[in-house]
Amino acid sequence: MQLIEHSDSPRYVRLHPDDNVVVVVNDQGVAEGSQFPDGLTVVEGVPQSHKVATVDIPKDGTVVRYGQIIGYALDNIRQGSWVRETMLAMPSAPPLDSLPMSNAVPAPLPPLEGFTFEGYRNADGTVGTRNILGITTTVQCVTGVLDHAVKRIKAELLPKYPNVDDVIALTHSYGCGVAITARDAYIPIRTVRNLARNPNLGGEALVVGLGCEKLQANQVMHEDDASVDLSEPWMYRLQDASHGFSEMIDDIMALAESRLQKLDLRRRETVPASELILGMQCGGSDAFSGITANPALGFASDLLIRAGATVMFSEVTEVRDAIYMLTSRAETREVAADLVREMDWYDQYLERGAADRSANTTPGNKKGGLSNIVEKSLGSIVKSGSSAINSVVGPGERFKRKGLTFCATPASDFVCGTLQLAAGMNLHVFTTGRGTPYGLAMAPVVKVSTRTELAERWPDLIDIDAGRVATGRASIEELGWELFHYYLDVASGRKQTCAEHLKLHNDIVLFNPAPIT
Repeated sequence: MQLIEHSDSPRYVRLHPDDNVVVVVNDQGVAEGSQFPDGLTVVEGVPQSHKVATVDIPKDGTVVRYGQIIGYALDNIRQGSWVRETMLAMPSAPPLDSLPMSNAVPAPLPPLEGFTFEGYRNADGTVGTRNILGITTTVQCVTGVLDHAVKRIKAELLPKYPNVDDVIALTHSYGCGVAITARDAYIPIRTVRNLARNPNLGGEALVVGLGCEKLQANQVMHEDDASVDLSEPWMYRLQDASHGFSEMIDDIMALAESRLQKLDLRRRETVPASELILGMQCGGSDAFSGITANPALGFASDLLIRAGATVMFSEVTEVRDAIYMLTSRAETREVAADLVREMDWYDQYLERGAADRSANTTPGNKKGGLSNIVEKSLGSIVKSGSSAINSVVGPGERFKRKGLTFCATPASDFVCGTLQLAAGMNLHVFTTGRGTPYGLAMAPVVKVSTRTELAERWPDLIDIDAGRVATGRASIEELGWELFHYYLDVASGRKQTCAEHLKLHNDIVLFNPAPIT
């Protein structure tokens, strides 16, 4: 990465020697006629994080960023011009039948030993970073009753059990009025089941149902599942209550207290960093995402992989246009084929909805300098670092092995977060350029800003300022190590993230591609 910087001059970032566009760093952008230290002069005002052409680009010529083609000029583009999304034709998505398959597998990096955190060991071998009582549902009909019960549990019972961090309701809109035997219905069903198995719930999750719904409690909990304790009552149906609402609340509270008593006996213990299961995501992305925050996450990801941990990256539409850079890194041809399978499934899913991956980019993405999904994808995948990808997890599926995993999810922030929780994530990191108060109740969320200006405006919502990379105050390596240590501190409970402190969290949102009846 080349950074043109001077405290009193226009500044830009060039990511690759072959790039013919660069990104403006200055907080207020640069005015018409401004000259960069290398002599490049802008012919019009250009906002921060937007692109400037470094050469004359002819009509139909390639526009290159990250050393890759992100578009074709619809007309001549003058050197020094502001390169907007309306000036580019988007390249076609890479065909899935001719990808490089496991032909550039990175050699393993040296092991990183001796790093630990303080976590809660579970009976199934996983480790929680928090000690939470989770109460899941089988149908949306019970949400109001459960929410009332949880409020009383927090007020009346939780103070008696100081070693329990929280009580949360895992409510969702699935369970009734759905085609539960449809081809893709397995996705929401296994998501609900695996949410209850998340390591931060300690194997003590409860289920509250109505009774007549299509998704029954025994589809959420299985008797042979070592991840949850079914030795004591674990399920309650509202339709079994004979004395109405008050009995429902009393019964749910009694079940909850029996679990709180067990969770309260748990204590943190020193565990190796290899027990961390980190989920990575970006939202409200801008052109700095692929310059500052995401590369730092990638460096920290490599550190965690070296320490033996599990790291998940996601968002199918945000890797689709760069899939050739991932299949080549797959540990085996089987893993590469799994990546192709998930891309193909999602292509077909979008096609059924008369859409394609270009629907991903938002007005905020474009305002932040991202011209199209190709440019966004190239910045998104750098979160994955440089390690070999050794497994692929389908939507709602649980993680399979330690190492670098692609967790196939939509790009929607809250749907992606839900699916990563179902996959077993016990810590989350989220990068943002435009800003979002996103959070999760089930796992701590480390929020990383791509720009210093955002971190300064939202000091009580942003945990780590990655904008320092663009201004030369920190290197990607330095920020990567900072993130690595911060992850371990948050996982240990030594630090609370901003969202966790403020108790900000998004709803559980299931991915349901099956029909609703």
